[in-house]
Amino acid sequence: MTPLATNLRKRADALKLSNAEVARRAGLTERTYGNYVLGRTEPNLSTLLNIAKVLQSSVDELLRPNTEHVASTADRLLAAAALLSADDQAIILVQTEALLSLRRGSGR
Repeated sequence: MTPLATNLRKRADALKLSNAEVARRAGLTERTYGNYVLGRTEPNLSTLLNIAKVLQSSVDELLRPNTEHVASTADRLLAAAALLSADDQAIILVQTEALLSLRRGSGR
């Protein structure tokens, strides 16, 4: 799922708007807007501006990747690491550095 698709859903949910209502207010067909929400296609800038206005948001907010998941994952990792012994933490650190090195080398 693209950040745009995720953010369209979240923002519409927060405003208690259905896909059909967002589409109507933005001057789109429900099918076209549905494709944006599902991440199948992305709107052009003009359409994105209309959608942002309907969703009382900015284009930047709609395109911004969701960092909530990243933060909660990092918090969980830190909490788990705090429960490990110093030796186990050292092992995990070496494994993590090896994984990062491998990913950099493969271009991922």
